[in-house]
Amino acid sequence: MLPEGVRFSGPDMRVSSTRNRLLQTLPPDELDRLLPLFERVTVRRGDRLWSIGQRLDCAYFIEGGLSSNVAVTSEGRRVEVGCFGREGMVGTAIVLGVDHAPHELVVQVGGPWLRIEVEALRHAMQTGPALYSLLLRYAHTVMMTVSQTALSNGIHTVEERLARWLLMAQDRLDTDELALTHDFLSIMLATQRSTVTLAIQALEGYGAIRAQRAQITIRDRDMLCDLAGNSYGPAEAEYERLIGPFRQSSSD
Repeated sequence: MLPEGVRFSGPDMRVSSTRNRLLQTLPPDELDRLLPLFERVTVRRGDRLWSIGQRLDCAYFIEGGLSSNVAVTSEGRRVEVGCFGREGMVGTAIVLGVDHAPHELVVQVGGPWLRIEVEALRHAMQTGPALYSLLLRYAHTVMMTVSQTALSNGIHTVEERLARWLLMAQDRLDTDELALTHDFLSIMLATQRSTVTLAIQALEGYGAIRAQRAQITIRDRDMLCDLAGNSYGPAEAEYERLIGPFRQSSSD
């Protein structure tokens, strides 16, 4: 059964190719054996694929869009602890043998995703050494991203953290046009909406971005990287070292 809001992409759900960068790094023969185990579905902005503690029945490999793992306190405060695009998968806990969701999974930008049953994925990992090794390396890069987020939240300014998050979103969406609201960014940055507004104005004043209603446009990526400083980059470099290209290339 699909989570509410998630829809199959069409009458022919057979999967013979993928735009997911993680899967594209597999040897062709192993990828060919794996793809028929997937179904292509469409997720929409605002979909919540699972809540904390919910049993994990499926994993998803993203082909387009953006999602967030969101931690929630007992008082209901929410903060993002990871974001995912077509460089990766959601449901990394499954790879590590965990059966229940440690965080909420919320779709921020909709798109096509590949869905695979948990048991099918785990069997494929047992019989496919390249997939098993790849997903363990990917889990490591996710933990690197979470660690970098914790470090950034602790020592960097809101402007630096905002610049980092916008770069991360651009990496995953392959576009300069980011459909992001101030309310959403306040959850991503674990700060108040008014503070986010001031940070956006600061980055806009430097000429790095242009802000409009519910949309931010990246005008100068190099400037944004300078503003992010060392809050951005280590996790992305680790992905490229262990897996492959992280961002869209001119031929992609």
